[in-house]
Amino acid sequence: RCQRWVENCRRADLEDKTPDQLNKHYRLCAKHFETSMICRSSPYRTVLRDNAVPTIFDLTSHLNNPHSRHRKRIKELSEDEIRTLKQQKIDEAFEQKQATQESNENNEQNTVSEEGGEEQEEKAVPLTLEERENKDYLKSLFEILILMGKQNIPLDGHNVDELPEGIFTSDNFQALLEYRINGGDEILRKRFEMTAVNLEYCSKTQQKQMLEICENCVREETLREVRDSHFFSIVTDEVVDIAGEEHLPVLVRFVDESHNLREEFIGFLPYEADPEILAVKFHSTITEKWGLNMEYCRGQAYIVSSGFASKMKVVATRLLEKYPQAVYTLCSSCALNVWLAKSVPVVGVSIALGTMEEVCCLFNQSPQLLIELDNTISALFQDNDEKGNELKKICRSQWTGRHDTFEVLVDLLQALVLCLDAVSSDMSVRWNNFIVGRAFVLSSALTDFDFIVTIVIMKNVLSFTRAFGRNLQGQTSDVFFAAGSLTAVLHSLNEVMENIEVYHEFWFEEATNLATKLDVQIKLPGKFRRAQQGNFDPDMTSENYYKEILSVPTVEHIIQELKDIFSEQHLKALKCLSLVPSVMGQLKFNTSEEHHADMFKNDLPNPDTLSAELHCWRIKWKHRGKDIELPATIYEALHLPDIKFFPNVYALLKVLCLLPVMKVENEKYGVGRKRLKAYLKNTLTGQRSSNLALLNINFDIKHDLDLMVDTYIKLYP
Repeated sequence: RCQRWVENCRRADLEDKTPDQLNKHYRLCAKHFETSMICRSSPYRTVLRDNAVPTIFDLTSHLNNPHSRHRKRIKELSEDEIRTLKQQKIDEAFEQKQATQESNENNEQNTVSEEGGEEQEEKAVPLTLEERENKDYLKSLFEILILMGKQNIPLDGHNVDELPEGIFTSDNFQALLEYRINGGDEILRKRFEMTAVNLEYCSKTQQKQMLEICENCVREETLREVRDSHFFSIVTDEVVDIAGEEHLPVLVRFVDESHNLREEFIGFLPYEADPEILAVKFHSTITEKWGLNMEYCRGQAYIVSSGFASKMKVVATRLLEKYPQAVYTLCSSCALNVWLAKSVPVVGVSIALGTMEEVCCLFNQSPQLLIELDNTISALFQDNDEKGNELKKICRSQWTGRHDTFEVLVDLLQALVLCLDAVSSDMSVRWNNFIVGRAFVLSSALTDFDFIVTIVIMKNVLSFTRAFGRNLQGQTSDVFFAAGSLTAVLHSLNEVMENIEVYHEFWFEEATNLATKLDVQIKLPGKFRRAQQGNFDPDMTSENYYKEILSVPTVEHIIQELKDIFSEQHLKALKCLSLVPSVMGQLKFNTSEEHHADMFKNDLPNPDTLSAELHCWRIKWKHRGKDIELPATIYEALHLPDIKFFPNVYALLKVLCLLPVMKVENEKYGVGRKRLKAYLKNTLTGQRSSNLALLNINFDIKHDLDLMVDTYIKLYP
């Protein structure tokens, strides 16, 4: 590391110094280090990270400054000068060693870092008994809070409204605290033995303060790994309700020191209705509060519910304006067609998506309902058992997240309606009132002509992107070749737009046939008729209405979204996937990654040798042994034993797998999103806490109780 410091400082005169000499006699100013290289492990200590290397140098400003003639200049030495200088240093070494031996011993004792001095000062001043007991007391409180977070125990206990007047019961935090006292915790017992029974041991304000410290300390463990890896990507999930307020879950992708791509949950961000305010707060939280350098962000993706897509697109645009390298992409955990459907700015599509989710949720809640649906499907598909069995299998999955979700719904619609009608009209005690009521409401929603037209048109429009989207979630080679097929997809959609009259006529005919099969009246929506208030145009037919209100805006929007999400920069990045040996093999090793890798040039350790290194990389795999298989994924390539011999390839592969469109190959490193979903599913909305959620989702991250206590004492003396 000393050698790298010397090289980066352009100090050829120090190259012959040993690390011990450099450490004792030379110092480097902190301004030459990135802020991410500085580790504040506690409020009292500030040290450099173990892998810190100085990178910030201004080597050119003196050339343009006429007043800098008396300043120290950096001189580029020739090879001969360096050789002569080194020889002089060797000759002087013995004399210098003897002359400075005595002063070295003094320097060793006196030249102490600031933090080292503070540590000595701390040791010199021992804690009083009262201070030690206070620290132990706070440590006990933090242990209880961490336990509650990990086990998903809400802070509040019984609702006050549930209790008779005059009855006092402890909340969950105080109950656990009392349990610990009864279990023999002497520190807590001495603290509270004279306290009234109905008095809170720890106020809500103090609990909140301590929870915030717990959250920040646990988050910092993940963020430290992110900073060490330099590059990362930001991904958000659907907006969620946390105790009555809307929040945006934020996850971060990075490659850890073991070369594993990880996706970790790092917190909730309060959601703002104004997209511009949201963009500002999103940026300030990530950079100022969480301390990530967005200059190292290489990807951003947003999974959104219907109605939020346009706002999150503003956030993406604002970040791209500041950080062009933060490529806006699709997220690998969301099917392209579902993402496109959620982004369509047509109210009818949002309503249809919501209805689909409710239907899927109702049937998944009741095994009896699924059996009833199976029987209905069997009766309808007597002549096609294969199709019927396939639909039964699909019904037992989260089919609303599939690439062909609208196609599945159109095939299932008649069976769903017949099943729900049978349940809602059953006069026996077989079904409870909730299921009967929901069945009636959802049957009415499914048999609305507006819903039928919407799902049929969405099915047909999204059929052009179905195969493309499926490939994006496939193997690495599928993603690479999908990037090259985008032009054909856009060409097909543009052809549809040019002939929308003809296409819409076929789509509308399919919708009317399905409506007739379900005995649904074909008519204009009631809300449209009511809005006309007597000014109704008699020439306005249902077919023309749905063409203008649904088909045209949907096709136009999907064309534009595909262009936005698959920008030139995004496509260039995906074409670099030809670095993966299996893709290289499919291309007969005739690849040209260097043309597409320009966008990552500043991320490479040795960009000047990239071309030669890529040639060696191709030769390595082209002339491999017969028993050696080509690595099929970035994950496999990153774990090759000799990957470090190809530093530029290694750096490129690391950045490429950060793109949110690339799936996390090893599932155990992508558990952040699954744990987030599990927390939201298992926790009532009113009992959710953004602080406890982070502790629960990241339950396996180590935590430093002493750091938490020290931070609390410093912040709240």
